[in-house]
Amino acid sequence: MLNFQTLAVGLAIGLGAIGAGLAMGLSNGKAYEALGRNPEAANAIRPNFLLGLVFAETIAVYSLLIAMLLLLH
Repeated sequence: MLNFQTLAVGLAIGLGAIGAGLAMGLSNGKAYEALGRNPEAANAIRPNFLLGLVFAETIAVYSLLIAMLLLLH
């Protein structure tokens, strides 16, 4: 029988992964759109784009950490 702890773990990691995936997909699309419009600005766009990807990835890492804490507690 499925208890609420395993349900919470599944929701934590699932929703965190969905959020991170959407954030990274949208930021990729907008960055490539900006590069397509203005290729000369690649050196200015790239660092901000990578920093945004790092922040989006932390959503997935934090949700994994929360899921592990829920599972092991």
